[in-house]
Parts: sequence; C-alpha cells; structure tokens
Amino acid sequence: MLKLLDRFSNLLNRVLVWIGGVFLCLMILLTCANIFLRTVWFPIRGTFELMGYFGAVVTAFALGYTQLSKGHIAVDIVVMRFPKGLKRVTDAINSILLFIFFSFATYQIARFATNLKDTGEVSETLRIIYYPFSYATAFGCGALAFVFFVELLKSIFQKENAR
Repeated sequence: MLKLLDRFSNLLNRVLVWIGGVFLCLMILLTCANIFLRTVWFPIRGTFELMGYFGAVVTAFALGYTQLSKGHIAVDIVVMRFPKGLKRVTDAINSILLFIFFSFATYQIARFATNLKDTGEVSETLRIIYYPFSYATAFGCGALAFVFFVELLKSIFQKENAR
C-alpha cells in the first residue's frame, strides 16, 4: 500500500510539474511578445495580471516535485549527526508538522477561492475570473501535503534497509 501511495504521489507531482512547465513557457512567450509589441506598436493589456496568475500556478505546481527531488533548502547540519533512529523520529515530526501546515494552507486557499467564486470577483484589467488560479494554488499545496503524508508513512513503516 505504501508503494502504491508513493507511486501515485510521484505521478501526480510529475504531471503537475509538467503543467507548471507549460505555464512557465506561456509566461516566457507572453513576456517576449509584450516586449516586442511594446517596441513596435503597443503592449499587451493585462500582462501583469496574467504573469501573476501564471506564476502562482508555476510555483504551486512545482512544490511537491521539488520536495520529492529534495530541492528545498534544508539545514540539517545537526540532524545529520543523529543516530538513524533519532533521524527517523525527527523526519516523522517534520513530516507531521509540514503535512498539517500545508493541509491547513490548502483548506484556507480553497476557502478563499470559493469566496472569490461566490462573489463573482474578476481581474481589474482583463475582467477574467481568477478563482481557478486560486483553486490551482490550493491543489498544488494539497499535492505537497500529500507528499509529506507519504514521507511520514515512510518514516514510520519503511524498513531501514529499504530506505
């Protein structure tokens, strides 16, 4: 069961990072087009808005994959000297705290997105609905919370030689 959860977590976060990559490419194209059009004609309206929304999606969708690939900053100069058993305990505590934090962040961002949807909030320049971008951000945080949940299960149930 743990192996299945780990595979699902890896697949989900790989898909999300690819989607984030598509949004990053769109950001690059939009920026280049805006620079070019600004010099020869007029800039693209709403570029600032779209860059903010796309940037939120890129960041949120990359969170889980970055954690899986251990790309986040970690200061473990003290912990790396701990015995293996104590390291597993600190890993479990870390995973519990971060799972709780990002689960709460997911919930709060989703509530905010629902509020935006219910009030019919739109962007200022382009007048586009932006609650989908908030839901996407919540989903990215939820995927990261799931990564921490799987890491918690691994630190508790996985045998030492399997790590």
